[in-house]
Amino acid sequence: MAERDFIARLAATLATSPAARAFADDAAVWTPPLGRNLVFTHDVLAAGVHYLPDDPPSDVAWKLLAVNLSDLAAMAATPAGVLLGLGLSAAEDAAWRDAFIAGLARALAHFGVELWGGDTVSGLGQAVLGLTAIGWVEPGRALGRKGAQPGDAVWVSGTIGDAGLGLAVAKGDAPFDKPLLNRFRRPTPRLALGAVLGGHASAGMDVSDGLLIDADRLAAASGVALHIDLAQVPLSRPAAGLEDVLARTTAGDDYELLFTAPADVDVAALAAPSRTPVTRIGRVTAGSGVMLSLAGQPVPLPARLGWEHG
Repeated sequence: MAERDFIARLAATLATSPAARAFADDAAVWTPPLGRNLVFTHDVLAAGVHYLPDDPPSDVAWKLLAVNLSDLAAMAATPAGVLLGLGLSAAEDAAWRDAFIAGLARALAHFGVELWGGDTVSGLGQAVLGLTAIGWVEPGRALGRKGAQPGDAVWVSGTIGDAGLGLAVAKGDAPFDKPLLNRFRRPTPRLALGAVLGGHASAGMDVSDGLLIDADRLAAASGVALHIDLAQVPLSRPAAGLEDVLARTTAGDDYELLFTAPADVDVAALAAPSRTPVTRIGRVTAGSGVMLSLAGQPVPLPARLGWEHG
């Protein structure tokens, strides 16, 4: 499939929004809701780094969209449209591209997001897939990493460490487990939860590189310390001891929301309409960094807090 044929397929199948202008122009034209703040994010997935080369193309498309929408969720933003930037290799043949388009169509429909445009290039040594997501948020309701205050509670959505377990399944290093495999290949951005946190949570971000390293980043941005009780970290499967808990809290790709809120905010009630489970895992104090405990006893930080891009 030649590049222009691939773009034509994308246009015919997915460029249904007026903002996309049927891909007939060099840029999209979107009229945002009046009085709203715009939010922009861009993430890249590289073959062999963020997904396995033999992962299904439809799942790769889903993940490419989902990881960007997760950034919008962390800012309490509502997604509107996306722009693709696809660098493809010889491995992404016509069958791969057809499956990618079909998977992207399903993902866009599932999350109610429009494809506005983008660009493609072929002939790379390995695939590098980029996507820019654009959303909006009511003025004064955007969340950020800066804002946590001593006395706040620390919360996290969903369960932690499942994507790391799913990666082991995908590599053949663990028995087949479809739910865990889906957590790695098809993450779910917490858009509904993020939307209700704006104006109530004091700080927030998504857990993309591991709970501990992202908690450390939030603590640094806010100039506070985050105390995390490892016994309270929500896990979908029982942990085999402290080493396993630490492995899960340093694994990436969960795309859950980590956030802080004043202690008097009823977070469970706030989150209820989103149907997303939330768990209080710690507290914010004066100081810096992340501090861990288990059964009331301090736990040293592991040497590696999570994934760091080289």
